[in-house]
Amino acid sequence: MAHFAAQEARDGVRFTWNIWPSSKIEATRSVIPCGSVYTPLKNCTPGPLKYEPVRDRRSGCVLNPWCPVDFQTKQWTCPFSNSRNNFPPHYAQAISETNLPAELIQQYTTVEYELPGKFNGPPIFLYVVDTCFHTEEDLDELKDSLHQSLAFLPETALVGLISFGKMVQVHEVGVADIPKSYSLRGNKVYSPAQVSEMLGLIPRGRRRPGQPVPTPAEAAARFLLPVEQAQFSMEQILDDLQKDPWPVKSGYRPERCTGAAVGVAVSLLESTFAKTGARIMLFTSGPVTYGPGRIAAEKYTAQMRSRNDIEKNNKNAALHAPALKYYEGLAARCVANGHTVDIFACNLDQVGLLEQMPMVQKTGGVCVMGDSFKQSVFKESFNRLFEPGEDGFLKMGFAAKLEVLTSPEIKICGALGSCASLKRGGANVSDTVIGEGGTNAWGISALDPNSTLGFVFEVAQPAGSVIAQGRRPHLQFVTTYQHASGAIRMRVTTTALQWAPPTPQGQPQAPSVRASMIQGFDQETAVALMARIAVWRAEAGGETIADVLRWLDRSLIRLCTKFANYEKDKPESFSLPHELTLYPQFMFHLRRSPFLQVFNSSPDETAYYRHKLMCDTTSNVLVMVQPSLLCYSFAGPPTPVFLDSDSVKADVILLLDTFFQVVIFHGSTIASWRDQGYQNRADHANFKHLLQAPISDAQTIMDNRFPVPRYIVCDQGRSQARFLLAKLNPSRGETGDSSEVIFTDDVSLRVFMQHLIKLSVGSS
Repeated sequence: MAHFAAQEARDGVRFTWNIWPSSKIEATRSVIPCGSVYTPLKNCTPGPLKYEPVRDRRSGCVLNPWCPVDFQTKQWTCPFSNSRNNFPPHYAQAISETNLPAELIQQYTTVEYELPGKFNGPPIFLYVVDTCFHTEEDLDELKDSLHQSLAFLPETALVGLISFGKMVQVHEVGVADIPKSYSLRGNKVYSPAQVSEMLGLIPRGRRRPGQPVPTPAEAAARFLLPVEQAQFSMEQILDDLQKDPWPVKSGYRPERCTGAAVGVAVSLLESTFAKTGARIMLFTSGPVTYGPGRIAAEKYTAQMRSRNDIEKNNKNAALHAPALKYYEGLAARCVANGHTVDIFACNLDQVGLLEQMPMVQKTGGVCVMGDSFKQSVFKESFNRLFEPGEDGFLKMGFAAKLEVLTSPEIKICGALGSCASLKRGGANVSDTVIGEGGTNAWGISALDPNSTLGFVFEVAQPAGSVIAQGRRPHLQFVTTYQHASGAIRMRVTTTALQWAPPTPQGQPQAPSVRASMIQGFDQETAVALMARIAVWRAEAGGETIADVLRWLDRSLIRLCTKFANYEKDKPESFSLPHELTLYPQFMFHLRRSPFLQVFNSSPDETAYYRHKLMCDTTSNVLVMVQPSLLCYSFAGPPTPVFLDSDSVKADVILLLDTFFQVVIFHGSTIASWRDQGYQNRADHANFKHLLQAPISDAQTIMDNRFPVPRYIVCDQGRSQARFLLAKLNPSRGETGDSSEVIFTDDVSLRVFMQHLIKLSVGSS
């Protein structure tokens, strides 16, 4: 798998199959779909080429190393349409076999262009701040983080502020002496025209001859100003910000008009900076109880919807469907204008993240969920969002569009991740829809170096037809986006795979075909893509969790039946090729994960977990599905151990990384020695080092993670040990003497594999 990871490091792309079946029927037999996982903003070499890309006039393909070049006629051939193109004069004059432009150099399969003459201006950050806090202290913690963020933003970036409680307050940041705000009702849906009129963005009254009429963007300078001009007034407004003054009755929730506030923010940007990169950053501390998008009643006695309520559509879920429709409408407007919604939700109760998630999911926004705004989960994550890259600019892309070109034999079923279909059809668009389908182009309002999309492809070649000699399956990912500097850039990644040998029509898949394909199987990418598909099936409607689990089980059995080595009806003869050895245990942990097991999670938590799974990198998804476990002991250096109850021992320390949590677990003996202070004695320096080692490793993990995970330190036999035990395989001593018995109805990995082997060898 090292060479697959190397391709990801170079191009940001990995494939489930690197040797593709040569017909549609063979692709069906392969069980795992032909797909890819692509990270558009992966580090790119060379740096931006500051000229227009050369494109094929028929397919739109950008010149790349896989294009055959005729140096005599100064022409190149598109690998997608097979059409010949002349090089532009400035290329043709200098190009030769020893003098190639960067696009044709073999190792530069990913290049980036900075399109000349195209500039969208600086990015925009519009803060939408909840003021319905329980205490002033909680609000002060949020205000402190917002103050710090102003120092991290580029001086040219535009910034604005909207606060809300029962009313929506749009603050003028252009006046420092006398802070001024516009109050809008929180129980009303405002159109962009109404917001423009109420905020004075539309010029009214008579004007003197020759007096220029300001554009809406110019009129909006009162509300959105560069940081260098607005910082003083923004800090003053934040200092003066207080809890919402509307009284809250005992036994009632605060009247919070989050939906109206976000609607006003969307309308403000839509009226002034359409098609320009902008982020609406929502900070909320509780559920929406007032106005459009309401998800909870004011009385605490009225229960908020649960997963069971939503599935049964009972009275507790009466507000779910209207709220979801409202936020989906806001998401569609943001996508059309290249704007993003980020949500920072910190509360012990639900805030309505499930209904609000389309605004994040469709626009490529970030979501951080915590218990309080004073937690490091929020504070460090929020600060990390503004870290600059090596070029000194924010590591963000804005208002992006991603287009996928394919060889004629390949069609696109859809994309899985934080994106929205641009509904652009074409010859390479499949009738089968998975995720955001029916298109070969997607809108992504915001990108960061970890933003990752999964793509599912369909081999459209009919069985029995012959692929031309020398043809290879080619794919090209073209991402056009606004750089944080304001320049428009185009990132182009082109890949060439291989076709497996064809199987004669009417015959079963030949062993040589299976052996050829399994050599190109990337089980890590397969896990990441299948997990995305499973989550999509669970959320798309029409399938219960039980249906999705059955689909995963059937897929795993079919995969083992096709590619494992065994004699029929002889389980003891079963063995997996090394390319497939890890896949079954990942599926075991995926079945037990909070992405599919929703019983112990609120709807908001499930929505949050699933969002991160759908939009993060392959390595991070693998940690989410199957957490990593390190063991620290006096026996030697830290070693990875099985995610199993047998790994729990009294004389070891365990470090668990679930992506969302980092847990340091002390065995009972280690905890006892620590409590007695042995680490403070000079003759027990080794014990001191043993205690410190997992802490240092945990810090390294958290320093390179977004959002920052929750940090938990616990001891064996104590209540917080549940964070570790809930992730372990309940072997109950099957592989040896276990010091920890986990009481659960789940089967162990050993029993799971026994059933898998039995069904696989008997179903061929």
